Amino acid sequence: MIELLFVMLITFGTIGLGIWATKKSQSVADFFVAGRSVNVFWNASAISGEYLSAASFMGVAGLIMKNGYDALWYPVGYAAGYLFLLLFIAGPLRRFGAYTIPDFAEGRFHSPAFRKIAVSFVLFIGFFYTMPQMKGAGTVVLGIFAPIFPGWQYWYGIAIVGSVITFNVALGGMKGITIVQAMQYWVKVFAISVPFFIVSAFLGSYTKPISNAVAEPKGIPLIPGSVISMKGKAVAPNNALALSSAGETLVKFEEDSVLTAISVNPKPKPGDVFDASGSINAVGTVLAVNEKSKNLSVPKDTLLDVKPFDVLSKDGKKSKASLKFEFEKPAKIRITAPLSQNEGKAYAPNAPGNEKWVSPYGPLTSKNGYPVLYTYSLIIALVCGTAGLPHILVRFYTNPDGKSAKRTTLWVMVMLGGFYVFTPMWGSLGRFAMPILYASNGTDSTIIKLPSMLSDPTLGHILGGITAAGAFAAFMSTFSGLLVSMSGAFAHDIYGKIIKPQSSADDRKNAFKYAAVGVGVISMLLGLLVESFDIATMVGWAFAIGAASYFPLLLLGSWWRGLTAKGAATGMLVGGLASLVAIVTTMMIDKKYLSLEVSPLMRSLMEQPAIWGVPLSITLMVVISKMTAKAVPHDVDTMMLRLHAPEELGHSKDYIS
Repeated sequence: MIELLFVMLITFGTIGLGIWATKKSQSVADFFVAGRSVNVFWNASAISGEYLSAASFMGVAGLIMKNGYDALWYPVGYAAGYLFLLLFIAGPLRRFGAYTIPDFAEGRFHSPAFRKIAVSFVLFIGFFYTMPQMKGAGTVVLGIFAPIFPGWQYWYGIAIVGSVITFNVALGGMKGITIVQAMQYWVKVFAISVPFFIVSAFLGSYTKPISNAVAEPKGIPLIPGSVISMKGKAVAPNNALALSSAGETLVKFEEDSVLTAISVNPKPKPGDVFDASGSINAVGTVLAVNEKSKNLSVPKDTLLDVKPFDVLSKDGKKSKASLKFEFEKPAKIRITAPLSQNEGKAYAPNAPGNEKWVSPYGPLTSKNGYPVLYTYSLIIALVCGTAGLPHILVRFYTNPDGKSAKRTTLWVMVMLGGFYVFTPMWGSLGRFAMPILYASNGTDSTIIKLPSMLSDPTLGHILGGITAAGAFAAFMSTFSGLLVSMSGAFAHDIYGKIIKPQSSADDRKNAFKYAAVGVGVISMLLGLLVESFDIATMVGWAFAIGAASYFPLLLLGSWWRGLTAKGAATGMLVGGLASLVAIVTTMMIDKKYLSLEVSPLMRSLMEQPAIWGVPLSITLMVVISKMTAKAVPHDVDTMMLRLHAPEELGHSKDYIS
């Protein structure tokens, strides 16, 4: 109940502040770019508030808990991307003085057709980015309300949060949400830092268990007899229970269950040799089970004794593997271990061993067998993708001038750096304090759940309420920015520039409000489809699409005279769409909507497409521009002065005043 009070406080505070700020939104410029009057401090706070999404507040800690060292690239990449923005894009983008990024696409090349391509990627990236925000909303609200209201569903939280933010954005536009997002940044900083210091004071410093992990390469011990609630096939792949290969495990089925499949974990590579026939036995029954079983009915009270087995690779290396159960429908199981083995320890299912967790090229990047390729592709996506997110880029149009835009970017780097210090520590502490989250595939809720481990339940509820409020602030502020960006694309670019160019300012303001409602509803529906995906992973995919589409356009468009509309459009379309198709195909394979067998190399390239998508886009832009050199805009020299000359020289003017 205490957690609920904190969540209600941040929710009603957001609504109240939004209504108050709405009174300041009068003109169309207020709705789209906050009147270009936001000062450096407040704009830096608002950008940081918008940027620190559910992926930053919840997802990074969850990924670090789940994958260890590998996932540290996420906070590093999220923060480092602003260096690119500071050096190459922030100043020129503001000096251009548009309302939306598609304005830049058309105005830089005098090509109305290019606006249509650019606006489509605002929507692709925006809708992709809303999905993890909705996943965060559903997860947090479920964790808070389910103990209070039995039968509470995941989608209820999506509906509540989506409706609140849609209401705020439709009322006040950019100016209405700027002060809300700035406030939410400081709420998030408080919510991720203060509870951590208190929780770590009670549970112990996160550094000691990391040192123990380096010394002990086995898995994470789970309290013997732990009961785990498994989900069904509808949320695949989160319906899987991959038993630890660190030792023998007893699995007791607390109710009648159906297993979709029993398979080997980790998945064998072509040429691997192993024998799993003796690795599983039913204790006290005549149940016949083997690793190839499909749609197997398992009666209540069945006890399975599962042992790890050796796998011999083609190059002669020996490793340990165990079995993975995939559940057809929800079920409860009990995990324990024989007292005669593992010193009485039961190791947490779905958890990597300590040796992999503390090592580079661990369970995240090496899962397909190409860790170096995966790592560099992830870095490119995160760093370049930051400079390719329309809802972040449009924020620079709210600064008074290019100089203040660059100062804003510098302060954003400082603010983000301070925040990201804490997310790895939460993830590390969660691994050793709450290993049960591995078994239930709930690592994304690490920050929300950890305070419940305190011996003082009242203090635990208070801290849990603070972190829950911080999570609410995270996905509400980012969802607000996404709604403004996409609603602006519909109202200004599609309606105001393509469908009805003669529309009045009031017409476009009304179109913005209608678009906000429509985009909000679609985003809520998309959130229902992604319950089984990691929050930070989905945001990384949005970054990869932005890196292959908008980043090359803004980088070359701001600095290369020779870029033509045909070159920019070709690179953006081919690189961006190819990356989008690869990621969507990966998601459909994971959800088992597609039964497509792909090689490990192809899987890595599809799951992290930035390593080929960004070079493909840039190469096509350069090559096609060289082939169409006669189509370079006639005023390109004037345009370059406009983008780069200090405002005092008088060359800069707003594309839309």
